[in-house]
This record gives sequence, structure tokens and C-alpha cells, in this order.
Amino acid sequence: MTSIALIVFAITYALIASEKVHRVAAALGGVAAMAILGLFREEGPLVSADTAFFSEHTGVDWGVIFLLFGMMIVVSVLRHTGLFEFIALWAARVSKGSPVRLLIVLMSVTALFSPILDNVTVVLLVAPVTLSVCQRLSISPMPYLMGLIFAANIGGTSTLIGDPPNLIIASRADLSFTDFLVYSLPLTLLLFVVLVLVLIVVFRKQMHKKIDVDEALGDLDPKDAIPSVALLVRCLIVLAIVMVTFGMHEFVPLDPSIVAMLGAGFMVLVSQTKPKQFLAEVEWTTLAFFMSLFVLVGVLVEVGVIGQMGEFAAELMDGNELGGVTGLLFGSAIIGAVVDNIPYTTAMVNIVAEMVAATPHVGADSPLWWAFVFGADLGGNMTAVAAGANVVVLGLAASAGEKISFWKFAKYGIPITLLTVAISWVYIYVRFFVFG
Repeated sequence: MTSIALIVFAITYALIASEKVHRVAAALGGVAAMAILGLFREEGPLVSADTAFFSEHTGVDWGVIFLLFGMMIVVSVLRHTGLFEFIALWAARVSKGSPVRLLIVLMSVTALFSPILDNVTVVLLVAPVTLSVCQRLSISPMPYLMGLIFAANIGGTSTLIGDPPNLIIASRADLSFTDFLVYSLPLTLLLFVVLVLVLIVVFRKQMHKKIDVDEALGDLDPKDAIPSVALLVRCLIVLAIVMVTFGMHEFVPLDPSIVAMLGAGFMVLVSQTKPKQFLAEVEWTTLAFFMSLFVLVGVLVEVGVIGQMGEFAAELMDGNELGGVTGLLFGSAIIGAVVDNIPYTTAMVNIVAEMVAATPHVGADSPLWWAFVFGADLGGNMTAVAAGANVVVLGLAASAGEKISFWKFAKYGIPITLLTVAISWVYIYVRFFVFG
């Protein structure tokens, strides 16, 4: 059954990458194929429906689904307040017609929020602003959306709560919030600076022409975008409470999905938005795609494909800690580009713990744990389906008529990922093996 599951997943992934079949249809087709082939039967060693849909470790991560759903409603209500238009006009004015300055502003806003919010939440808030400002200035949003995705995934590496894999790894490795600030934040700042410089060079042809902001915007003032200040204030108070609660995840015993749903409820209540309005803007196709991916990857975990890969990596290390760091860092990034990093991290975390136990370093002092963190997080930049932020932004872009293909994303994502992972390897080597 391991081979069957792997073949079905490979065919499904190939269909998604080819874009000849809609990604949701391909993913649902993969789930249907696994069901028809008997992978969801209850008896024997095969995967059950309970395992595929409801298991905490291999089923659909309903926490992520409801986090997305709740924040999509929050974003939908905020859109009606004019907030995104206000920020878009402000960013356009601040850029003074420089596409490079605009890129830096949008990426900086993203990177600023990524350490305290889940990267999916961040892109749900910033992507509509990016699309709006590019539409206002009549420029292609592609470079800015790519920068947004890369900044969100890199920024999420910096703290315990910035990316879901961090929480999973921290729980098993006993890493604290402070440990991430000490070991991960310095690398994240370095990677962000490198990322900005690289994107300026990569997209220089799309951003060489100065924009006449006055001509593009006329006499539009950012404040003109707000129809009701009182409504905006009420919604911003709810948003601030949600963001603070997200940021205090380590101290407030509320799952982020619960916070998002409560925030959505209060946002609808204070704005008196009708269901027809806020539900119409929920990205249902994105939610369906996520659920299908969770099932597909969960089956791979359950039948042992991911575990076998991890055991193979552990055998290759054979006591060589630097070799283990190299394999874990690059291996996690590459595998994470194919499967979602949440189930991958869940499947691998105990194997990495065994690898760590065979070395003289434990906890935050182990380079293996940080190689795992950096590889799992940074691998999210490699392909269009490697991280939740990617799927969400590309879905929003497609809805706005700005489709970014799988291969166009990979054209930029693969070299960016390899560069950031290589820098991470140097960082780990210098910090733990030269000065450690």
C-alpha cells in the first residue's frame, strides 16, 4: 500500500503542477483515488476514514482550516471598511513612484507582523493591500506578491509562534520563546535583507520604470477611502484584540483557530455585516484544496512513506552531527516543497529526537533542532503548494485575475529557497561548530 499511496500522490502532484486540471479537482481526485483503491478501509493495516479525516497527527488539521475561515471573514469585513484601500493609497504615496521603495514597504509590513502572527494570517491581511495598490498604480502585482510570500515564510521562522512547525518542534525539543529570539531571529533578519536585495535584482526589469503617483492617483487622499470612521474604529479594536491574543499564544490558553473564529464573530457583530456579504468573499476553493492536501499527505504519513524517509536520514547521519545537520536542513526543505510542512514536521519530530539523542548536544544547544526548524520553514518558499501562505496568496491573486502559475512560482521559489537554506547552513556551521 505504501507504493500505491506514493504513486497516487505523485500523479496528483503532477496534475497540480501541470495546471491542465484545476488544483482543487486534482487534489479531490487524488483523495477519491485513494478511497477507491482501499486506502480508507477500516480493517487491516490500511488507513481508516477516521485516520484520514479526524486524526490529530495525520488527518485534516481542522485548526488550520478554521483559522483560515475565521481570518477570511475578518478580512472580508475589513475590506468593507475601506482599510485596505487606505493602506494601499498610503503605501503608494510613501513609495513616491519608486517600485523598489514600494516593494520594500510591503515586504517590511509583512515581515513586521510575521513573527507575532501565523504567516497565513499575515498574508490574508497584506495581500489585499498589495493587490489594491498595484491596481491603483496600474502595475503588475506579481513581484510584490512573490515578495510578500517569501517575506512571510522567512519572517515566520523567527519566533515560536511565527510558523506552525515551530510549535511542533519546540514542544518536543523543549525550546522556549526566548530560544527562538536568540538562535532564529538573527538569521531571519539576515535572510530578510538578502531577500530584499535579491528580489530587487531579480525583478529589476519589472520595477525599473518610475511611476507618476500624482497622475495615477490624482487628488485621491488615503482618508477618502474610509466611508465610516466609527465603523473602522470598532473593527480595528476587534482586530487589535485578535492580534494581541495571537501574540500571547504562549500565555493565553486559546488555540489560534478559536481566536480567529471569535474574532470573526465579533467583527461581524460590531460591523453588522450581512452573511451574504462576508461569506461571498471567503476563498472556498482554497479551503477545499487545503483539506484535500491534508488527507493526501496524511495517508503518506500513515502508510510510512514520510517515516521511512526520516529513518533513512537518521541512518545516513551515523553519528556525524554536521552531516546530520546538512541532510536534515536540505532534506526538510526539499521534502517540504512537495508536502505540507505541518504533517511532515509531525511525522519527523520523533525521528529527529532520536538523532539528537545520539549526539552530545540537546535542546536549544543542538544544531539538529535548528536545522529542522530552518529547513521545514524555509522550504515553504520553494513551490506554490509548499506552505499555506503560498496557497492563500495565489488563490487571492487568481480571484483578482492575476494568476501566478505553478512553474512561474517555482522559477523564483527554487533559487530563493536554495540560497536561504545555504545561508542557514553557513549560519549553523559558524554558530555551533566554529564558535559553539
